[in-house]
Formats: sequence, structure tokens, C-alpha cells
Amino acid sequence: MSLLTLLPFIVLIGAMFLMTRSAKKKQQQAVDMRNQMQPGSGIRTIGGMYATVKEVNEDTVLLDAGPGVDLLFAKNAIGAVLTDDEYNRIVHGIEHDLKSDADIVPDDASSLTATDEPAADAPGDDKAVDLGKKDAADEPADEAAEAKSDAEPKKTDGDSEAK
Repeated sequence: MSLLTLLPFIVLIGAMFLMTRSAKKKQQQAVDMRNQMQPGSGIRTIGGMYATVKEVNEDTVLLDAGPGVDLLFAKNAIGAVLTDDEYNRIVHGIEHDLKSDADIVPDDASSLTATDEPAADAPGDDKAVDLGKKDAADEPADEAAEAKSDAEPKKTDGDSEAK
């Protein structure tokens, strides 16, 4: 057999070797991450639940998910060990980013557009704003509008009044 005939098999074996090598490297990183867990660490499970590590055993982890809620998980179910800042930001909404002293941008633009004087086209507080159609009973009868509607020819469905 020639080397040219064996070349496709050599390429396939090399590709399989590289793929398994990268997978093993990722698995080792996950094992190292799970082994560095300590009580008090914030974690995220593979299901997306955030909790605090209470106790670490050989194959299991006891998690504190809230006041009076202790959960026992397998170590393989831990998706990520989070830093304290990241855990507090996600779970408690606490930001510890003090790197910039710039003004904080508000979530909405209402504080940016607010003025001391009322807008000219804004209705007064004493008037009710009409947002819909009024019922016929609520509307005063306007004789001019009735006269106009009587002057317009009415549509019929083909029946004539002269019989």
C-alpha cells in the first residue's frame, strides 16, 4: 500500500485525537473548578439555580438556597463556581463596580426630560382626559347633528317602503 492511500486514515485519526484531547482538557477544568468549592462559595447548578455552598463532601455538595432551604446535589450538577462579586450581582442585585466615578445613567429617561414648568400641551390636573368613545347616553343630544343625519339618505337592504 502506498502512503497516499493511508493519508485519509491518518488525517481522521489525528482529528479524533485532537477532539478527544480538547474534551479531556475541558473535563479536567470542570473537575478542578468543582474541587475548589469551599463553604460560602456562590455557585450555579447546571439547572440554573443559584445557591451558596454550605458543606462539601466527596461526591455531594450541601447547598443553602435560602432561609431554611438546604439542598443536597451531586458535585457533577455544579455548573459554575462564581466569584463573590458576580454572585452578589446576580442574586442580590448588588453592584461592586467602583472603577468609574462617572454619573450613573438612569434606567428610564424620565429624569432626563423632566422640567420644572408644565408643558403647554399637557392637560391640567383638574380635567379628566378622554381616552375612549363616549356612550350615546352620556352624550348630550345635538340637534344640528341629528338634522344632518336625517338629511343623509339611509341605506336599505333592498326592501322598499312603497308596497
